[in-house]
Amino acid sequence: MSTLAAGGADGTRASRAPRIHQEKWYQRGSAPYEHVTPGLVIAKYVLLVLLLVISVGPFIWELSTALKGPGDDIYQFPPQLIPSEPTLANFGTVADRIPILSYAWHSVLVAIASVISNVVFGTLGGYALAHMEFRGKKIAIAILLSTLILPGEVTLTSQYLTVKSLGVDNSLVGVWLPGAVGTMNVLLMAVSARMIPRALIDAAIIDGTNTWQRLRYVVWPNVRGMASVVALFSFIGAWDDYLWPLVVLSDPENYTLTVGMQYLKSSFSENPRVVAAGTIIALVPIIIIFASMQKYFFRGVEEGAVKG
Repeated sequence: MSTLAAGGADGTRASRAPRIHQEKWYQRGSAPYEHVTPGLVIAKYVLLVLLLVISVGPFIWELSTALKGPGDDIYQFPPQLIPSEPTLANFGTVADRIPILSYAWHSVLVAIASVISNVVFGTLGGYALAHMEFRGKKIAIAILLSTLILPGEVTLTSQYLTVKSLGVDNSLVGVWLPGAVGTMNVLLMAVSARMIPRALIDAAIIDGTNTWQRLRYVVWPNVRGMASVVALFSFIGAWDDYLWPLVVLSDPENYTLTVGMQYLKSSFSENPRVVAAGTIIALVPIIIIFASMQKYFFRGVEEGAVKG
């Protein structure tokens, strides 16, 4: 009997061991260690290198072209990424031809205003859709979702007529207004706010808090991770926007940086080095901002439930 008992116990351990092992590699989100072959590891690194070349390659090419002097051939094959005569003269040419600081300041103003408005209105709208009951709520959600189907060019004319009727055309306010709040940002904040347990909201209501107090002390601490994602998307979208500022701005004194760079393409079409230098100048702020905020970005993507 003792032998059978021991055997039963051993059998139980033997039957549980593979399950425990399986749960461990399942929780890690990867295949069992013994199934990771050298070929699979090589394939992973090859894929990573390919993605790196596709994503970073164009930037490296633009930077190399911007630093090349007149004696460097930018069309040779295979391409020479390290210039033989590196120079910063192309950046000086850009600074001489367009007021970079003025245009960059305009872009910064529009981008910061877009960040603030999208975070504020996105949080308010997301909370309303997630935890407030009102007549026509389903219709409002359906309208928001339907606007995602329409490309921006379809509403370009109506946006311009609206901005012109308000008297803010040919101004930075007119550039900012259509992007003051984005549908996707409202939906992202709504998804984040919906993860807050309803019992927590009800407890705050029982305690006598008003709507603004619930937003400040209950909702905001749990959605600010997603708010950082919305802020980053809003800044990049406002900074990179080209078509709408080109339509609404007619005075070169009010140009944003992306519209001002168009002058380089028309004036220096035969000198791609200067155009590449202007492109690098427009990209550097985005790279700096994303590099400094990437930890908040990924933290906001990963955040879900209420913190304990």
